[in-house]
Amino acid sequence: MEIKNNELLRQFENQTDKGLLTVEYSIQERKLFLTKLNHAETLEQETIDEFLKNIMAIAVEKKFKVVPTHAKITSFFRKNPSYKDLLPPGIKI
Repeated sequence: MEIKNNELLRQFENQTDKGLLTVEYSIQERKLFLTKLNHAETLEQETIDEFLKNIMAIAVEKKFKVVPTHAKITSFFRKNPSYKDLLPPGIKI
């Protein structure tokens, strides 16, 4: 899965066959705030999870801590406890 980092709109993007999948973000003090997830209603959850896993890989590569502020992204962290080490100190999900 190819992820485009659109720095102008501050979002990660992936074009799927069912539409555009995006996660809006903000970067502050080595923290990546994931603020909004936009996708087509017909998109499978597996595709969304793979997209979020690739975003987590980008965060690991750039040594960012991840702060999920959108409910679906927070539930991704609950389903995948292996990514909880990316959360900054004091944030528990």
